[in-house]
Amino acid sequence: MCCDLKRRFLLLYATQKGQAKAIAEEIWQQAGAHGLEADMHCISEMDKYNLETEKDPVVIVISTTGTGDPPDTARKFVKKIQDTTLPPDHFAHLQYGLLGLGDSEYTFFCNGGKTVDRRLQELGAQHFYNTGLADDCVGLELVVDPWIDGLWLALKEAFRLQKEKEDMSSDAVANSLSAAPHIGHDLSLNSEVQNLKLEDERVGTSNVLPEKQVDVHLVASARDTEPSLTHSVPPVSQSALNIPALPPEYIEVHFQDTHGENPHPASLISEGTTFEVPVKKAVQLTRGDAIKTALLLELDTADTVFDYQPGDAFCVQCPNNVSEVEELLCILGLSEKGEHFVCVKVKQGTKKKGAAHPQHIPERSTLKFILTWCLEIRAIPKKAFLRALVECTSDGGEKRRLQELCSRQGASDYTCFIRDSNVCLLDLLRAFPSCKPSLNLLIEHLPKLQARSYSVSSSNLYQPGKLCFVFNIVEFPACPDRPVSRKGVCTGWLAELVAPLLHPSKNTQGTKGGYSSTEKV
Repeated sequence: MCCDLKRRFLLLYATQKGQAKAIAEEIWQQAGAHGLEADMHCISEMDKYNLETEKDPVVIVISTTGTGDPPDTARKFVKKIQDTTLPPDHFAHLQYGLLGLGDSEYTFFCNGGKTVDRRLQELGAQHFYNTGLADDCVGLELVVDPWIDGLWLALKEAFRLQKEKEDMSSDAVANSLSAAPHIGHDLSLNSEVQNLKLEDERVGTSNVLPEKQVDVHLVASARDTEPSLTHSVPPVSQSALNIPALPPEYIEVHFQDTHGENPHPASLISEGTTFEVPVKKAVQLTRGDAIKTALLLELDTADTVFDYQPGDAFCVQCPNNVSEVEELLCILGLSEKGEHFVCVKVKQGTKKKGAAHPQHIPERSTLKFILTWCLEIRAIPKKAFLRALVECTSDGGEKRRLQELCSRQGASDYTCFIRDSNVCLLDLLRAFPSCKPSLNLLIEHLPKLQARSYSVSSSNLYQPGKLCFVFNIVEFPACPDRPVSRKGVCTGWLAELVAPLLHPSKNTQGTKGGYSSTEKV
């Protein structure tokens, strides 16, 4: 055996919407540069790994869904380890590090990761690295980035101790482990990690860009200006940058003819039962001068078997805004291709581990259908997406600013001008006009368009055959980094859908003064 073979560790991810998987893939990509090999699997693929016999360190990235539940992909795993007949030393041989993802706006923050972490500890497993809890409310990257940076030293220390263990007697092993320093680095990995010094000189595995050459005559004026989405100021504007590795492309898109029919949007829903029902009534509950506009919608469920209790949650499948889809097609130079069917395939020879056809993209549909019903074009771009957009940008100044926004040194700018400002892909393409991404890049990096959840505000006993729900129309006012105001994807669509019910004109009045709606959701 060659002495310089890479050391292996097991990398498991449990994801609901793809976030944990993307972070695991980032770890997998960086591992090679550290002389390590990540054996990556979805935690649901229990036939591909066995924690009962695992001797190498284990890294787990797990999200939280619902009201604090582990993601669907982790349900079988959690059920298995929660078996009450397992002895307390069941995982005594196991060393692991866990990164949990959550949102502190919900009561049970990171409970999916906490549940797995607590149970592994109860079964005797030991941390080789402190648990990280990343908060999507303030920005996952505030914890994720430093946690990954510290992971490599912790892994190498774990391997060193593992080698010592193999070379020593069992008594000496116990003494060695009890005396060994705990590899924690005092990261205090929680949402308070905003105090982390991101100007650290560690290069890690990310690419390092040289310091920007600045005209000394412009320094004074630059200091007097404020940073923005498109403009940076010192020290970021003059710093050498640590930027993420370029994600490998893995999708190919081929345009076909315009003949055929798109699938029904309901076919995109993979779980649960789907009903298409008419909107029977719409009422505006707030005055016209109210800060927020609240609407009540009544759906006709008489012809369905949709049974519910008051307060139950249900999901509404919604499309992206038509005008935004048209503008995106225009910017991409694909306006004439909107009605063309496209074939999406995995790129041969791609370096992306586990590359697969995205499940939310139909086998055959038009480009406009994909942008309207399949991709979350309003999603806040992740740093990996920004890194990919750098390669599609021709202007030197715009390229540098995108590099800054995805760099470790530009973390606060990313939070302020992209995350907190709810900037989406369209906003970026308006702000950086020389950026011309390919369609395959959008399919690779834009997440699935999710159905939106609402609570039932009616009783099936009191109003059989009807389902009512109330919502505020979400408003995103214009701001310097997003000059166009807009409404929420689903609430804006619903408000537009029921506008004739709210403001019926004379020519839409029925013979009895009522408006007959044909709109369905």
